[in-house]
Order: sequence, then C-alpha cells, then structure tokens
Amino acid sequence: MKNISKLFLAIFATVAIISCQKEEEIGPNDKNSVTLEFDNRIGDQKLVLGATKAKNAAGEEFTVTKLNYFVSNIALKKENGEVVKFPDQYFLVRQSEASSLNITLKDVPAANYTGLTYTIGVDSLKSISDVAQRTGVLDPASYGSDNMYWSWNSGYIFFKMEGTSPAIPANMMGMTEYQFHIGGFGGRTAKTPNNLKTLNFTFGEAATVRKDIAPAIHIINDVTKVFSAKNKISIATSYMIHAPAAGGVIAENYAQSFIVDHVHNDH
Repeated sequence: MKNISKLFLAIFATVAIISCQKEEEIGPNDKNSVTLEFDNRIGDQKLVLGATKAKNAAGEEFTVTKLNYFVSNIALKKENGEVVKFPDQYFLVRQSEASSLNITLKDVPAANYTGLTYTIGVDSLKSISDVAQRTGVLDPASYGSDNMYWSWNSGYIFFKMEGTSPAIPANMMGMTEYQFHIGGFGGRTAKTPNNLKTLNFTFGEAATVRKDIAPAIHIINDVTKVFSAKNKISIATSYMIHAPAAGGVIAENYAQSFIVDHVHNDH
C-alpha cells in the first residue's frame, strides 16, 4: 500500500511538472488580445447615469448624468521590463455606451505583463494633425449633440462629467446642473495649460497573455475622487468649468481616480 501511494505521488508530480512546462511554453509568434474593462463607479456603487446619488468631500449631494473620457497612448509592461506600445490608437469611453467600456488591444505578444500605462486625453501631436488624420472617435463631426471637441479652442474635451446637485444655485430656468469639460494640450504656437494626464499602474497579479489566454484588466474609476483626490472641489462654487486653465484642478483629481482592481486570466 505504501509503495502504491508513492507511485501515485510520483505520477502526480510528473503530471504537474509537465503541465507547468506546457503552460510556460510560448511560441515566438504567439499572440492574443488584452481587454481593458472600465468600471465607472460612485464610491462603492455602480454608476447609473441620473440615478446614483452620493455626496462629495464637501458634503454636497450629486448625481452624474454624463461621463465621457478619451483613452490613448496605451502601453503594457512585461515582467522583464520591456514595454509594448499601441501607438495611434484612440478610444472614447462613454458611460452611456456599454460597448465603449471595454477596450480591446489586438495582437498582443504572448508574455507575462505586470504594468499598464495610458493617457486620459488626446496628445498634442494628434490634436494639431490634419483633420483627415483624425478619424473614428477623433472625428469632430461624429459626436452629435454630445460634443467632445471645442471649435472655439481647437481642441478635444479630454474628460467630460456633468450632473445635478442641489448645492448649485438655480439659474433662470430653474436648472441645477454642473459641467466639468476638461481639455488643453499645451498649445500649438504658444504655451497654454496642459491637462493631459498619463496614468501608470502595477498589477498585483501578472496578465498572462498566451495563444489560448486573452486576459482582461479590470479598471475602476471612482468619480467621487474627481471632487477630492488632490484638490477639494465644491460644486456650489465651481459648478461650471470649461476653460483649460480652470480645469487643471479637476484633471489632477481624475488622474488619481482610476485604479487597476484585478486581472482576469481565464478569458
């Protein structure tokens, strides 16, 4: 009986070693996709536009009726330090459009990835490029009434958050809306406010891209931090922010509102 037990243990160990070796085999041309899953929340609540209520650090109640932001200049960092970049790819995340919350990076080389970088906004080079080169989500004509481009300022609105709050003095139409429209890429011929924000993350668990594994990186964006991550914003006194110079304090806040919560390696 003792010998049989040893035999089973030996077989189990051999199978485990073979399985591990098989798992670690990476072909030189192996590729798969990586998905960035954006999960917009208000604190620990799922964000439901116009419905989810919360209070900011100033104690002001608010809802969010619109939340859009550009994601660009994405890069993944391998465990050996090598960086894989995805240039000239721009995405517009819209809370109102479920499909936009998942960004899929295609043809990612198989490897173990331990970090992620991306920018909230549209870089200066693309912002000033010929309009013919700005297609897809960068086409200013594609937004309809939900405009993400300032014709008066010749630039993209990197981050747009709107909502309601009883803290706002009612205007002549009885409306109590706040609007945070943040842009500004640093200027073309002269120096202007630069609200481009590059975010860097290190994963708690590596994203293992394999020929048969397409990981998903779950990113939480807590919009309550838009009011307080670095600068405390009162809706009552700062409920209409459009100019890039005024938007800097908001940009510094949302630069800290995103976290990588976890990685799925079972896709």
